[in-house]
Amino acid sequence: MSYIRAARELTLQRVRAEFLEMPGLKLTVPQAQRLWGVDRSTCEALIEELTASRFLARTRDGAVVLRAATA
Repeated sequence: MSYIRAARELTLQRVRAEFLEMPGLKLTVPQAQRLWGVDRSTCEALIEELTASRFLARTRDGAVVLRAATA
């Protein structure tokens, strides 16, 4: 596994852990960027991957939340 791929997987694990530890967490993209320490394009890619896997969901106002929290 390449360094970049490993770093991305570690970031995804961290993001998942944060949402599982705080199920009511609701983040805008700028908030997520700051929390995860990534640039906007990386942040959007992480969110896209986690929404595609049905772990996260987008709210009407564009924020992201744990998918189970939207049910």
